[in-house]
Amino acid sequence: MAEEHSELEERIIIKDQHTKEIDLVNRDPKHINEDVVKVDFEDVIAEPVGTYSFDGVWKTSYTTFTVSKYWCYRLLSAVLGIPLAVVWGFLFALISFCHIWAVVPCIKSYLIEIQCVSRIYSLCIHTFCDPLFEALSKICSNIRVALRKEI
Repeated sequence: MAEEHSELEERIIIKDQHTKEIDLVNRDPKHINEDVVKVDFEDVIAEPVGTYSFDGVWKTSYTTFTVSKYWCYRLLSAVLGIPLAVVWGFLFALISFCHIWAVVPCIKSYLIEIQCVSRIYSLCIHTFCDPLFEALSKICSNIRVALRKEI
């Protein structure tokens, strides 16, 4: 009985990530569009003091703007949402594929090859430059700098 219970828990834990429940209330949980698409009527149309239209025109304009923005977005997302989701899914799958099968192996290969070059470069520096700079330091070690204040 305990084995069946743990096996059931394991199946629940391993549940396919593609069929997880999505939040239909909070559709931007990571706030990626927080400052981008918050456009209300007041952000687009404003009348300065002294140039007011009729109150009815203002109210109708507000309602027209709000409702048309709402329904145009819904219509566009209904028509283009699924095809664009397929395109973006394909694009990110392609990027992931290239990263996993091309970029990372190339970087690893480069790092392995550059280690050999690094050792040869280090050997050359220590062989030729270290004695040169040691000799220059011995030459310059007897230089004394004295500061005097002239009046």
